[in-house]
Amino acid sequence: MTGSRDGAFDALRGQLQEAASAFAGGPDALEGILLGMVDDVDRAVREPLEIFPVCHHSPASALAMARRLREKQPKVVYLELCEDMAPLLTELRNCRLPVAVQAFAGQVEGFPAEWAPLSVIAPMTEASAEYQAIAYALDTPGVELVLVDRSADHVFQWDPRHEPEPRLPEPGDAEAALHGEAVGVEIGDLRPRFAELEEHLLRHGRVRHWSEWWHQYVEVPLASSDHDTYRQVMFLIGSLFRRLAPGDGERVRIDEDRERYMWTRMREHLAASGADPAECVYVCGAFHAASRVEEFGVDGTAGAFSVSPRTGTTWQYGLIPSSNAAIEAQFGLAAGSVSIASTQWTKSLKRTRVRPYRLAGQDGTKRKAPAKKTAPAALAPRTASPAAIAPATGAGEPAAPDRLSGFLRRPPVLDGLDEAELLGWSVEIVRAARRSGYLASTADAIAVFETSILLAGLRDRAKPTPYDFQDAAVTCIEKDAVPGRRDVRRLVEILMGGDRIGRVGYEALPPLARDVHDRLAPLGLKLQQRGVQRALLDMVSRPELRACSDVLWMLRRLLPHGAARPIMGERRLGERSIQESWDVAIGTHQRSLIELGYEGVSLEQVLEQRLRREAYGPQATTATVLAAVEDAVLYLRGGRLADELGAHALKVLATERSVDGAPEVLRRVRSLLAYYRTGEPVLPAWIESFVKTGYAHYCTLLPTAFRDQDATVRQVAAMLGFLFGMESLALSLGCDRAQLELSVAQSHPEEPAKTALLWAAQVQLGTLSREELRARCGELLDNPLVVPAYPRYLSGFVHALEPVPGLADVVVEAVSNAFGRLPDAVLLPWLPLLITTLRSGAAELAPLLIREAGRIFPGRLEALDAWVPPWRSPSLPPGTGRAASAGPRGVALLAAHPAACDAVAELLGCEGGWASTGPAGAGARGAVPATRYPATCDAVAALLGCEGGWASTGTGTAGAVLTARHPGAAEAVGALLADA
Repeated sequence: MTGSRDGAFDALRGQLQEAASAFAGGPDALEGILLGMVDDVDRAVREPLEIFPVCHHSPASALAMARRLREKQPKVVYLELCEDMAPLLTELRNCRLPVAVQAFAGQVEGFPAEWAPLSVIAPMTEASAEYQAIAYALDTPGVELVLVDRSADHVFQWDPRHEPEPRLPEPGDAEAALHGEAVGVEIGDLRPRFAELEEHLLRHGRVRHWSEWWHQYVEVPLASSDHDTYRQVMFLIGSLFRRLAPGDGERVRIDEDRERYMWTRMREHLAASGADPAECVYVCGAFHAASRVEEFGVDGTAGAFSVSPRTGTTWQYGLIPSSNAAIEAQFGLAAGSVSIASTQWTKSLKRTRVRPYRLAGQDGTKRKAPAKKTAPAALAPRTASPAAIAPATGAGEPAAPDRLSGFLRRPPVLDGLDEAELLGWSVEIVRAARRSGYLASTADAIAVFETSILLAGLRDRAKPTPYDFQDAAVTCIEKDAVPGRRDVRRLVEILMGGDRIGRVGYEALPPLARDVHDRLAPLGLKLQQRGVQRALLDMVSRPELRACSDVLWMLRRLLPHGAARPIMGERRLGERSIQESWDVAIGTHQRSLIELGYEGVSLEQVLEQRLRREAYGPQATTATVLAAVEDAVLYLRGGRLADELGAHALKVLATERSVDGAPEVLRRVRSLLAYYRTGEPVLPAWIESFVKTGYAHYCTLLPTAFRDQDATVRQVAAMLGFLFGMESLALSLGCDRAQLELSVAQSHPEEPAKTALLWAAQVQLGTLSREELRARCGELLDNPLVVPAYPRYLSGFVHALEPVPGLADVVVEAVSNAFGRLPDAVLLPWLPLLITTLRSGAAELAPLLIREAGRIFPGRLEALDAWVPPWRSPSLPPGTGRAASAGPRGVALLAAHPAACDAVAELLGCEGGWASTGPAGAGARGAVPATRYPATCDAVAALLGCEGGWASTGTGTAGAVLTARHPGAAEAVGALLADA
C-alpha cells in the first residue's frame, strides 16, 4: 500500500519522508521502514472488523479495553487465545486472580517422548485486556466469545525445536515456580526482537530494563489517551517491532502461521454465523495487529494455508494458581513489574472513573445467575469449506483521522509531583525495613524522598516512578548488608502491591482434587488456604481419621515435598501408627494437586498408574520394581497389584546382568519376607519364586562380581547376604547348596576387601575355620609388604557382617589388633576411611560391632589393666570347659525333654529314641552319625566348639574313630550322650 484512500496519513508520510532524507542523506531503507509503518497503521485502522491491539498485563490496554467495550457493546469478541481452552473460561468466576488456564498432556503421541509432560498456560490478571474481554463476553447476554488462536497441540507442532528445559528455582523462588516448565501463551508480546533496538531504547530512555521503559514511555502517556490515539500508537509500536525483527527464521514463520490461522478462523465464524464485522472486535497483540499476510482482514484471500490435524496426544485442561512473580518469570519481565502494573491499574480506575468488567461471583462480588448465551456452540472451533467463506460486507465505522502526528509532535505531559504519595511510600518503606531488621530511621525516609526526586530529575522525569523510588530506597536503606530474609528491592515490590497469588475455587477443581478436600474434611483444616497447617490425628478416639491418614500418606507419596509432611508417626510394612501429627500445605501446592487430577479421578487410581509406570518403565531395575511392590502394600493394601508387580520383579531379576542394585534388593526382600511371614498365613507364590530364582541368579553372578572391578564390596556383600539369608527358604524350595559352594570355590578376587569377604563366606560354608581365619589375619600383620593394605581387608570384614553377622567377634579382634600393631603412618590415614565406610556403606552394621565390643571389653576403667583379650587367653585342655560340663547338661536334656532328643536323634539318623545307657551305649549310638552323616556331625562338632571334623576311618566302632581322630569332639558328644 502506497497511500491511504482518503489521505488521512499523507501529512505524516510527508513528515517522515523528510525526516528520513535529512537523517540518512537521501532515500534508503530507513525511509522504507518509516513509510511502511504508516502503511501498516493505515491498513489496520481501515479494517472493517475492529482490531484492538493490546499488550499483555498492561493497565493502559485494560483501561482502553474496558472503556471501548462499554462504548461499542460488540456482539462477538474474537480473542487471541488457544481455541481448545474455551470451555474452561467460565470457571474463572470460581477463582481468585491471578490464575492460569492450562492445557496439560502427561503422555504424548506424535511428539518425542522426552518432551513429556507438555504444558501450555495462559495467565490471567484483572489488569489485563484479555480478562476484561472475557468478563464482558461471559456476563453480557447475547455476546459470543470465540477463541481463534492455534490449539495447544499446534503450539508444539509448529515449534519442533522446542525442548522444555527445567528451570532450577533460585532461593526464595517458590512462587515464581508456580507455572513449572509450562510454555506461556502471551497475548500482546510487545518486546523488541532486535537486540540493538532494545539496548538503544534503554540507554536513551535512561532506564535499566524493558518493563521500566514501557511504563515510562507507553503506559503513562496512553493511560489518558482517547480510543483512536491508543489504537494508532499501539499499531505503530507493533509495526516498528515487527519490521525491525529478523526477517527470516522459524519464529517469523510461526508468527505468520498464527496470523493466518486466526484470520481463517474468524472468516469461518463470520460465514457460519452471519455476524456483521462492524459488531465484532478482534483482541490481539499489537505485534500481530500489524500483520502483512495475505489472509489479513475479512476480505483477505484464503491462499494456500491449511491447518494441520492434531496429533493423537490427549490433552487435559484446568485452572492452576498463578502469581505476579510467576508471570514475571514466565515471560522475562522485570521483578515487581506486574505488581507495579496492578497498582497503576487501581490508580487509573480511580482517576478516570472507568468501571471495569469483573466476572459475577468472583473476588467478593455477588453471584448471579449465569446469563443465557446465544449460539453456545460458537465456543468450539468451527470448520467451513472455502467455498462457504464469503467476504464480510459493510464498511463498518468510518476511518479515524490521523492522531499519530499530533501525538508524536506533542511534548510529554509532565505530571506534577504527588508529594503525598511519594511521602507515603517513603514512610512505609522505612517501616517495612525496620520490621525486616534494618536500622532505618526517619532520616532514611527523608533521604529516600529526596533521592527519588533527584533520580527522576537526572532521568528527565518530573515525577518519580516506582522504579525511581525503588532505586532510591536501595541506595539509602540497604547499605552493604541484608539483615533479614528480604532485601529492600523485594520490600518495595511488596509495598507496591506484593506478589499476589491466585487461588482456584473448589468448584473449578478437577474431581480428584475435590475428592481430596472431601476426604480430609474431618481434619477441620482450611485446605484452600496457603501456608502450613498442623493436623493432629488420634485414631484411637476417632477411628474415622484412619481414612484421612491414608490420604495424607498417599499425598506425601504423590505430591512435592512439603505438601504433606509427617511430624509424628510412620508407615512401614506391618506397622500402623495410632497417633500422627502432620504439617499440611495443600493450598500452597494447589497446582501440583490439580495436575494430579489430570492423571485420574482418585488418588488410588493415580498411585496405581504411577507404580505400574515405574515398574514397567524401560529403566526399571529389580530394586525399582520391589519398591513399587512395597508401596502397593503400604498404600493400596497389596493384593492383586502387589502380586502382579512381584511377578514382574521376578522377570526383571532374570534379565539383569549386573549387581548394582543388590543392596537395595536385599533390603526390600528382607522387609517383604518379614511382612508376609508375620501378616499372611502363607507366603505369596511370587516371593517364593523370587527367592528361588534369586538364589540361582546370584550364585551364577558371584564369581564374576568378585573379579569385576566395577562391583563394589558392598554390592558383593549384599549378594552373599541374599544367598546366606535366604538359604533356608531356598533349600526348602528345591535349590541345591552345592551350587553356592561351587560358586564360592570359583571366586578368586584380587582386591583385599573382596578377599576378606570371600574368607568370611568360606567360614560360613565351613570350608575355613575361625582359627584359620585368625591365623590369616595375623599373617597379614606380620608381613610388612601387606601391612599398608590391611585396612582394606578390615573394610571387607566390616561389610562381611552383612552376610555373616556371627563373625562380629573376629572383626572386633581384627580391628583391635590393627589399633595395637599398625604403625601410625598406616593407622591414622585409615581411620577416616573406616568412619566413612561405617557411616555411608555400613551404618546398619555398626550396632553389631558396638554390641560385640561392649561384650568383650571391660565395662570399667579399673579392670582394663588386668584385662586379657579372649583371643590371647590360653586354650583349655581337652576334656575341660564346655565338653567336661556337658555331661550333666546331657542328663538334664534327656530327662526333661525326651521328645526333643528323639527329634535330634532322628535328624542324626539314629533309630528309636535316646536312652541313658551309659558311655558304652553312647558309643554305639554315635556309630550311626559318625559313619552315615559325617557332614551333620561336623556341624554338631562346630556348634560344640570342637576343632576338626568327624571322619570314618574304617568300619570299627564310632568310639574308636572319635578317639583316634578327634578326641575333643568324641568327649563332647560322649558327654552329651552319656548318663552321668
